[in-house]
Amino acid sequence: MKMQKKQNLPTKICPVCNRPFSWRKKWERDWEQVVYCSDACRRAGKSHKDSLGLT
Repeated sequence: MKMQKKQNLPTKICPVCNRPFSWRKKWERDWEQVVYCSDACRRAGKSHKDSLGLT
């Protein structure tokens, strides 16, 4: 990915906290698989699915 201004980076909405989050360099290779904005939201999302009986 070429250098871009921060305002032009792709964004997604976190399904746990419903906040937008932007592309990060460390997610460059697997941006398509990134779902959560943080480890805390990832843990909260998985525990929420477990309590609903989903996997």
